[in-house]
Amino acid sequence: MSHTHPSGPGKTTLAPGLQQRHVTMLSIAGVIGAGLFVGSGHAIAAAGPAALLAYFAAGTLVVLVMRMLGEMAVASPDTGSFSTYADRAIGKWAGFTIGWLYWWFWVLAIPLEAIAAAAILHAWFPAVDTWVFALAVTSLLTVTNLFSVARYGEFEFWFALVKVVAIIAFIAVGAFAMTGALPHRHVSGLGTLMAAHGGFAPNGYGAVLGALLTTMFSFMGTEIVTIAAAESRNPARQITRATNSVIWRIGLFYIVSIFLVISVVPWNDPQLAQVGSYQRTLELLDIPYAKLIVDLVVLTSVASCLNSAIYTSSRMVFSLAKRGDAPATLCRTTASGQVPRAAVLASTAIAFLTTIVNYFAPEKVFTFLLASSGAVALLVYLVIAVSQLLLRRRLRNSGTALEFRMWLYPWLTWAVIAFIVGALGFMLTLPDHRDEVLATAALTAVTVALGVLNGRRKEAVGYARADMNA
Repeated sequence: MSHTHPSGPGKTTLAPGLQQRHVTMLSIAGVIGAGLFVGSGHAIAAAGPAALLAYFAAGTLVVLVMRMLGEMAVASPDTGSFSTYADRAIGKWAGFTIGWLYWWFWVLAIPLEAIAAAAILHAWFPAVDTWVFALAVTSLLTVTNLFSVARYGEFEFWFALVKVVAIIAFIAVGAFAMTGALPHRHVSGLGTLMAAHGGFAPNGYGAVLGALLTTMFSFMGTEIVTIAAAESRNPARQITRATNSVIWRIGLFYIVSIFLVISVVPWNDPQLAQVGSYQRTLELLDIPYAKLIVDLVVLTSVASCLNSAIYTSSRMVFSLAKRGDAPATLCRTTASGQVPRAAVLASTAIAFLTTIVNYFAPEKVFTFLLASSGAVALLVYLVIAVSQLLLRRRLRNSGTALEFRMWLYPWLTWAVIAFIVGALGFMLTLPDHRDEVLATAALTAVTVALGVLNGRRKEAVGYARADMNA
């Protein structure tokens, strides 16, 4: 993406406002969501110690997808990221479709995270209704996103730092407990747990596949760094560093911490899924104020995700507008060129409406909205893989050299495509996930149709302009 832009208000390109430390911390902690602290308990309760396999498989998928995305992003950094690459590789309808689906995913994430934050705050201050907290938190982070991209980066830097420190502290406490360094703290150890509670996969390996779906969606957000890096001064370098570090980030934050949870908490502990894996682990280790500590960390994680959801949804719709796939007003920026203000306001306006729907409309309405974005993460990964497969082939045929490459092309790319298609098919067989796939498929079909119509409209406009200039 070019960083040269016109002077004066109403620019249509974004100035590089993120500092290196912002992008670095975003890349380190972008993969850490509230799902790690709370949702991981459900995966472990479902699959037992074999949940480690689910996290390992999901982590491997994310590493490979990020490698493919990194290859394209280093070659051509762009705020539209994979939507832009799909536009070039598959067709304009594909860029249109995946861009709008991704935007919808993050717009729905805004009320979800706001509601989660509000639930924690309401427990502390029960006199205030949860919907008031939800709207207040969303409004605050919307305002910070409206000032400058540096404000977003600064908030995200500190949110991310808290998450990283919390996980490292948790790993240190767990490691001390396993070595017996914490007095009067009984830790069963992984070997004992595996033998005493039904073995490594007590519910069978089918349960591992079910847990895999839970873990896969918890990694969504890793790709945000390729969007944010386009607003830094050396995007190719930042993307390369972030992509190269994704392996140790997932290994440390997810695999190691989940290993410690399983080593401390029996998978069939009835409290595991209810209070979350981190809180239950700290409780069994007799760490004082375990619930308060985890609530503070989860609140920070939720605020971080909400902050990123506002940022990401606005940048994606900004990119769509630049390509003529969204209203033109959404691609205009502030005079400094750092904020697509209309895109931020439009995205949060939809998020506010969905928050209101959650509290005041019938429950089925919000449930359907959530289901419609349920399989978007897998579709995004699939589009990234197909785009990389096609673009790499074109670059190879043109003799263009790549600075950053996907491993074992095209075999690993095809393996990822087959895995994702298989996962979507498996979801259709599970009652808990079937509605998500069908609702997302229906939304995708409508979006593809709109994308095709939009493409024809743009062609017609292009022909009309050509005739006028002739």
